Amino acid sequence: METQQQHPPKENTQQEQQPPPPPESSSSVPVAEAEMAKSSIKDSPPTPSWFTPKRLLVMFCVINMLNYVDRGAIASNGVNGSLKTCNDKGICSAGSGIQGDFNMNNFEDGVLSSAFMVGLLIASPIFASLAKSHNPFRLIGVGLSVWTFATAGCGSSFSFWSIAICRMLVGVGEASFISLAAPFIDDNAPVAQKTAWLAMFYMCIPTGIAVGYVYGGLVGNHFNWRYAFFGEAILMFPFAVLGFVMKPLQLKGFAPAESKKALAYVETVAPFIKESDVSDVNGHVSVENENVINQASKEVHKSVGSTKICSQFSRFAIDMKVLLLDKIYVVNVLGYISYNFVIGAYSYWGPKAGYNIYHMSNADMLFGGITIACGILGTLAGGFILDRMSATIYNAFKLLSVATFLGAIFCFSAFCLKSLYGFIVLFSVGELLVFATQAPVNYVCLHCVKPSLRPLSMAISTVAIHIFGDVPSSPLVGVLQDHVNNWRKTALVLTSILFLAAGIWFIGIFLKSVDKFNEDGENQVSENTKANMKPLLEGISDERPDKFCEA
Repeated sequence: METQQQHPPKENTQQEQQPPPPPESSSSVPVAEAEMAKSSIKDSPPTPSWFTPKRLLVMFCVINMLNYVDRGAIASNGVNGSLKTCNDKGICSAGSGIQGDFNMNNFEDGVLSSAFMVGLLIASPIFASLAKSHNPFRLIGVGLSVWTFATAGCGSSFSFWSIAICRMLVGVGEASFISLAAPFIDDNAPVAQKTAWLAMFYMCIPTGIAVGYVYGGLVGNHFNWRYAFFGEAILMFPFAVLGFVMKPLQLKGFAPAESKKALAYVETVAPFIKESDVSDVNGHVSVENENVINQASKEVHKSVGSTKICSQFSRFAIDMKVLLLDKIYVVNVLGYISYNFVIGAYSYWGPKAGYNIYHMSNADMLFGGITIACGILGTLAGGFILDRMSATIYNAFKLLSVATFLGAIFCFSAFCLKSLYGFIVLFSVGELLVFATQAPVNYVCLHCVKPSLRPLSMAISTVAIHIFGDVPSSPLVGVLQDHVNNWRKTALVLTSILFLAAGIWFIGIFLKSVDKFNEDGENQVSENTKANMKPLLEGISDERPDKFCEA
């Protein structure tokens, strides 16, 4: 009995000796912020009610069309214009448009038409990288603002160099939209219509260029070429404002801005805290000494500037390595480069080749009409067909290889014919098949990488197809024509590169493909706080993007 009576006090004594749970003092704020950040990352905020998926698609399609209206407008006769000419009798006619006002030679005119590419190629990877630390929707607002002011600057330009600089800035503004719009559309599109929605978005490219030709001609001929740029700026201005005043959308794989700030604070402070200063009670990680936190914060403020910049470059290098080691992505982009090499040369040399081979009197209108009609119908058809096949990377490669191969056969056969009407029929079918690749190729770019890499995936794809595709193709085809002096042979050699594109995409069918659309983004974290905090405190550098920034 006495033994039984002495038992309860022993248990009470043991309970009293257990340390009480640590108070939630200011010293444990960083860990609390980390846990809140993780919770908010997992539970992404709901989409704002105004931005229904269809409204988002319509808005992005209009913006994309305005981008390409600008490209068509500056190439139109009404805006681009011509130099003044004088006949044998000394009677001169005044120049018109940009070329006439600034007295540009053909080289300067060619530079002006492609100057936007400089800003586009430089800024695309930058905007894609900034999406890791800034809200992507806000970045689109910044880019569209730059685009708006740059087009207005084109209308206000006073010399060749002033308008050339403005054209480069137009490319900078366009870069943010090209890198980030497609991932937003892919996020919000219905599961069974993802490639169809992408097709609608990319259909705006040929449509916008066609509208730009007409718009530039009408405005330039009836008013002045400067008003064409002012009109574009006015039309884009509401969308630029919308990017700042509307509640921003969140992109899949990226944390909300508030969560990023909290996690950034913890991840930056953690390397300056020793593991001996950290306590772990019942799975709750905290720092009990407030002086440790204060000292760590001081260290952070000393190095945060240089570390942040260096970390951005390091993260970009790591992400680039991931992309370049992804066989699916590399094969897809290589096929896209070959494809764009041909399409770029077609758009530049097509009318001249048609005029010399078939003696077309209206080669510009004919090639332009075929490209616009086939571009719209083919792009839409490619998206809808892939959805009906069930949109997967495997099916996308099948569609890419088959459509490109058949399109190459029809286009190659068209240039072999001597009949103009036979050429028109076969070439139209060929272009219809070739343009069916637009939605599938971008679908692969979006789904072969994890969500947090999609903006960079689109940016690098855009940079690659221009640097290695349509930019060098026009001069190289010109060199070939100078050598063989036969437009039919030149066109056949160029068209045969489509077979190479089909072969590269055919290889993709046999590669092991995994759709990474539903994979956790880089900001998704584990529920185990201790497991996540300990590597930071131990300073394991293999998983840290700023490891190259350390002395």
